[in-house]
Amino acid sequence: MNSKLWQKENEATLGWVEEFTIGSDPSFDLLLAKFDIQASVAHAEMLAEAGLISNQEGLLLKQQLEKILEKVKDGTFAIETGVEDIHSQVELMLTRELGDVGRKIHTARSRNDQVLVDIKLFIKSELIRIAVKIRILFDLLQELSEKHKEILLPGYTHFQPAMPSSFGLWFGAYSESLSEDLEIWGMAFGIANKNPLGSGAGYGSSLPIDRTITTHKLNFATLNYNSVYAQMTRGKTEKIAAVALAAVASTLGKMCVDLCLFLSPNFNFISFPEGQSTGSSIMPHKKNPDVFELVRGRCNLISGLPNQITLLTANLPSGYHRDFQLSKECLFPGFKSLGQSLDAMASSLAKIEVRHDILNDPLYNNIFSVEEVNRLVMTGIPFREAYGRVAGQIKQGSFKFEGTLRHGHQGSIGNLENQKIKEVFYKTFGLFQDSGI
Repeated sequence: MNSKLWQKENEATLGWVEEFTIGSDPSFDLLLAKFDIQASVAHAEMLAEAGLISNQEGLLLKQQLEKILEKVKDGTFAIETGVEDIHSQVELMLTRELGDVGRKIHTARSRNDQVLVDIKLFIKSELIRIAVKIRILFDLLQELSEKHKEILLPGYTHFQPAMPSSFGLWFGAYSESLSEDLEIWGMAFGIANKNPLGSGAGYGSSLPIDRTITTHKLNFATLNYNSVYAQMTRGKTEKIAAVALAAVASTLGKMCVDLCLFLSPNFNFISFPEGQSTGSSIMPHKKNPDVFELVRGRCNLISGLPNQITLLTANLPSGYHRDFQLSKECLFPGFKSLGQSLDAMASSLAKIEVRHDILNDPLYNNIFSVEEVNRLVMTGIPFREAYGRVAGQIKQGSFKFEGTLRHGHQGSIGNLENQKIKEVFYKTFGLFQDSGI
């Protein structure tokens, strides 16, 4: 059997063309191996149920595919030298063992819909896997918010001390950010949760296949109905998944900027136990926040993924194009990097220590100016007049706030609404729980 599914007898491709077009596919296709085999099992069962192969042939294909899947699970599966991709390798192994029965596996399908279904299954699996990591960090941030809700923190705008905040409010802000990110995550999951298998090369098949069978067997919510559009989802599905990755990355990156600032001696708001920072080769006093800097850097790269995939797929007409192959190189490492970043954030923040006396510093005396303005307003003084009085006191150096903080509305220092945020998060997370978490 030819190692390429498309190769004709007595025709050979120039070596450099073969090397260039295969590219990095063998390494990235190993990540798709499990899903390619699962899809092939479903396809073989569908072919048998549709009467396109015998039940015995369907059973033989399924049994052999399950043996190949065991090799994937134990780490002994490999794409052999000269074999173009995962699809070719699986069919080659089937044919070696089953002869003509193995050659029937490609009935009514194309590598185009094979790779489509593999990538959708991979994206679904990765979205579920990382949703669990998002949940772990979300729960930790909620816990930290409640634990430190009474500890005040200066809020900044324009890098200038602005108004009173709290560690509870700050941690809670990032938990709600993750909650909204998970909504985008759910949208990406919904797009990936549609079965393209059976669309063939993009124009369906004249054979009497039943696409609802593979849809149910592969646990897709529904299918991409139009065969041309099913092919058009290549690149689009990856881009939407990249948008979801970028959303979470944006949240983590922003938090890392805060953490790096808060750790600096100029702020000195937080600290971590020994061992969670690195040092300098020449400066004995240095404690560098390398973990947060690297998460920030990784997340900046992940934030560029939607643009990468947009540029890769721009101006392509309908139908398959080899450009799509490169989307694996953009997207697949992004899932790994974001997962590692979420793990690093959860491990680090579990050990965070916050200062309780930050607002004793005279630097922050004036952040209570709005509190005084509002106190005067509550006595009936017009806001603009109250503002002028307090501004004058600040200019003269006589301002002093001796009242109490009265932030009680929803989402303020005195009313964090963490439970409401949690309810929203877990409502979205239920989508992933229903899909196998």
